[in-house]
Amino acid sequence: MGYPTTLLDYGTLSGGLVRMMERFKDEGTLTREPDADQFLMEDANAALLGMLYDQRVRAEYAFTGPVRLKERLGHLDMAKLAAMDLDELREQFAEKPAVHRFTNVMADRTHQIAQILVDDYEGDAANMWNDGADFPTIQKRLMKLPGFGKMKALKMKYVLHYFGHRDFSPSAE
Repeated sequence: MGYPTTLLDYGTLSGGLVRMMERFKDEGTLTREPDADQFLMEDANAALLGMLYDQRVRAEYAFTGPVRLKERLGHLDMAKLAAMDLDELREQFAEKPAVHRFTNVMADRTHQIAQILVDDYEGDAANMWNDGADFPTIQKRLMKLPGFGKMKALKMKYVLHYFGHRDFSPSAE
């Protein structure tokens, strides 16, 4: 996996994710942290959680949240996260620097999503989109996750494309 060679038109979007994609064109990095970008490219669960965390915090901070979580826990294994005591997970989220400014809400959603991934997708977010499904189908799957409304699910298309998880360029469709 790696950065895409074809960029998507994101002219209808606004906000921090657009800033990240603009930076990619100018600087070759999305989060401004090449190691975090690499982790988001290698780990589908991290990419999904980064999008989850992109709420009321700077996008770059949101997308580096999964890195902070992995550093604290020593893993980003969804089965272990789902089995984890929720109070302990909340404590890990709150440790400075916090994984997200809304520590309890995001810890709860992370816990719930981990359980859904274990139950429905063998613990791997990649199984939500690597079965050849079209994006409207993927979007419906995403919208069943806590914290994912229509707009966040739509933005996931760009996250998947720019972090190299799925090619959504016109030539790939």
